[in-house]
Amino acid sequence: MDFHQLCTFETFQLVCSHYGYGGNFRDVIEQEFARIKGVTYLDHAAATLYPESLVRDYCRDILGNLYGNPHSHNPSSSLTHDTVERVRYRVLQHFNTTPEEYSVIFTSGCTAALKLVSESFPWRPQTEKEAGSHFCFFTDNHTSVVGMRGLTSGRGVVALPVSPQELEYRATDEAQGEDVICQTPHLFCYPAQSNFSGRKYPLSHVKGIQARSLYPACDHQGRWFVLLDAASYVSCSPLNLQDCPADFIPISFYKMFGFPTGLGALLVRNNAAGILKKTYFGGGTAAAYLSGEDYYVQAANISDRFEDGTVSFLDIIGLNHGFEALYRITGSMHNIQEHTFGLARYTYMLLSSLCHGNGRPVAQIYAEGQFETPITQGAILNFNLMDSNGQVIGYSQVDRMASLYNIHVRTGCFCNTGACQSFLGITSQQMKRNLQAGHVCGDTIDLVDGQPTGSVRVSFGYMSTFEDCQKFLNFVAECFVEKPVTVDRVRLQKLKTATAASEGSKEYPSMEITNGEIHKEEETKLTEALLKGFGHRESNSKREDYTLTNIYIYPIKSCGAFEVHDWPVGPLGLLYDRGWMVVNGNGVCLSQKREPHLCLIRPQVHLPSNKLLLQASGMDTISVPLENNAQLHTSYPVCHSKVCGDRVETVDCGDEAASWLSDFLGQPCRLIRQRPDFTRETRKRPGGAATSTSLSLVNEAQYLMINRASVGLIHQLMSCRQDDSEGDQLLDTQNVISRFRANLVIAGAEPFEEDNWSHLIIGSTRFMLSGQCGRCHMVGIDQDTGTKTKEPLMSLSAYRKGKVTFGVYLSHQLPEGSAAGSVLSAGSLLQPEPHTS
Repeated sequence: MDFHQLCTFETFQLVCSHYGYGGNFRDVIEQEFARIKGVTYLDHAAATLYPESLVRDYCRDILGNLYGNPHSHNPSSSLTHDTVERVRYRVLQHFNTTPEEYSVIFTSGCTAALKLVSESFPWRPQTEKEAGSHFCFFTDNHTSVVGMRGLTSGRGVVALPVSPQELEYRATDEAQGEDVICQTPHLFCYPAQSNFSGRKYPLSHVKGIQARSLYPACDHQGRWFVLLDAASYVSCSPLNLQDCPADFIPISFYKMFGFPTGLGALLVRNNAAGILKKTYFGGGTAAAYLSGEDYYVQAANISDRFEDGTVSFLDIIGLNHGFEALYRITGSMHNIQEHTFGLARYTYMLLSSLCHGNGRPVAQIYAEGQFETPITQGAILNFNLMDSNGQVIGYSQVDRMASLYNIHVRTGCFCNTGACQSFLGITSQQMKRNLQAGHVCGDTIDLVDGQPTGSVRVSFGYMSTFEDCQKFLNFVAECFVEKPVTVDRVRLQKLKTATAASEGSKEYPSMEITNGEIHKEEETKLTEALLKGFGHRESNSKREDYTLTNIYIYPIKSCGAFEVHDWPVGPLGLLYDRGWMVVNGNGVCLSQKREPHLCLIRPQVHLPSNKLLLQASGMDTISVPLENNAQLHTSYPVCHSKVCGDRVETVDCGDEAASWLSDFLGQPCRLIRQRPDFTRETRKRPGGAATSTSLSLVNEAQYLMINRASVGLIHQLMSCRQDDSEGDQLLDTQNVISRFRANLVIAGAEPFEEDNWSHLIIGSTRFMLSGQCGRCHMVGIDQDTGTKTKEPLMSLSAYRKGKVTFGVYLSHQLPEGSAAGSVLSAGSLLQPEPHTS
């Protein structure tokens, strides 16, 4: 049986016996989630999807009822108040508790709920007579929990990070009982489910900490309170507060329902609520106060006491429809747990067993167990992919390719540095060195010195399907596995045995894998032969001269290319290259990723008339002045925009250009250009040399250069990879060149030889190579038609084994000071300088 046969619904059913919620699950998906047709959404741990019926019912509700401010007493306000109170009760009912035991405090999200606890908890500094409070938290906690330390550190409170292993190994045999003498309050925080790995921690820890039978409570006298971070857990799992009576439970509702966003809650155990003390009081929280003296009496009701100002009552009303839709579609949280865990376990089994043709594993999975049971594992799978040499493929490369396949995943450290360090083996010193190398949380710097800075996470929701798993697994096999695709039969047999033990005595088909599903064996052999032989000339063959064959400028960022033969070099690169850009009605830069038809706009720079010409099929040609004089722009508004995260100052180019662009693109647009007196400098690239070059509106560097031989290799690879079932015509070489949108195209070099150069002289101008270009799915947009295909990025990824870099960045070699004012000419000879060892 090959890998394609393993990715069948019949095989999946052997692993997952709790799929769907009765009836025709496919019909439910088509009715409730039609907008995601063609999309494989695997980022439910970040935000799940809302069903259409939820939004329809909500809109019908707020359109048919009059809801006023609940702090008033008129009929519309009373309706709001009563509805909000009904929702509070429904929240508690969902978690199997009552208003007598818990109170619901609505917040803007889980983070706001955590902040509320940290600001209101009665922290005590250490004194000569009494020990101070301890703020203890799992190292596998979300940033928003660890961030509570920022407040406690200024109050003399001991912050104590605790690894999950410490808590389990340092427990005492018996509970310590209540401390009659010492009443110092301590707070222990841990996640019900890790948002990094999906590991579920025992809910019994709540009572163990409260009773001081678990570390660190067993080592410190006082009264211990437990904050259970349930945001990740409650998205797909039932939480019964009768079994784990945590004192504080923060949640975010969009992780459960997808709508509304920006709304969360803090569930507070009533017998613990009295310890929380507020200093600030907002509207609605006071029973009485005086403005002329320091007199304030807080509201008696716990919810009123902590909900400053008017709550987001329309969003809260939306929760009612969230619960209605959730239970109508699924029946119960238990059903959701079984459904999502089955999808995660199946994906884990195949991905963790998947191997390259040489037998090396494709994925490094970051998990504590082996997805044996939903009691210990949630619907989250975290991993890094590896090439056939065992080297990690950076997560941003995986993310780029996934976007091309319309697969939505999450990458990075997921706001959980502790878990990231633990699973990836990153020391604190390495974390600091990564920061010095330019890596910060949330960026795309995935490797520093060859070591990963983060990983890839896929997560499932109650509307996830088997087809989502199938498309994801086929994507990995097609783009990142060196053929033929194989599996580790021993490992798969062990996982099968573990599954059979939990699911019954089901038999699995033979798992002998001989070849991948993506390509026929003949195509695989041809591809591998091509990659081994293409571009390697005989040692006695005569090398051609290195030549600059083509020069392109792109006057308007993301619009069509303008080919020139001789062109001036300015201080920012080729004169007028990326000097303008198009923004939408909100002032956000448009790129071909958002608006593919930008490539059909063909701007030209006419130096004799000092005009920028805007041309497109079916449109009259208009012009914009080239003159880059700050005094000429005093009548135009100054705009603040962003390019690749950098703030840039621009000026508007007037209503005529805006009207022309808006008509062509079918949405409100403006043409803006970089202010002549604004300087934007290159940022230091990890592992690269620092430069002081100035940039136009380019993404990362002044120039992008590609090599015709490298393009030729990719084109030949595309020829043997072509899938006739898609009906796509094979792209010609010039089409492929145009998609990579380079400024300079060279010939005479070996394929990818340019990756090993450090400097380059073209004519009289000296350039420094400042890094490789990480290609995005814009490469899949035909520059002649604006249509999208998966090539040539698919073939590039196959050649690079997922590391989709192509082309090199160049900048002026500033110390010589001779670049500005010179001219580049097509046909010029090149003098490359390779890196020295």
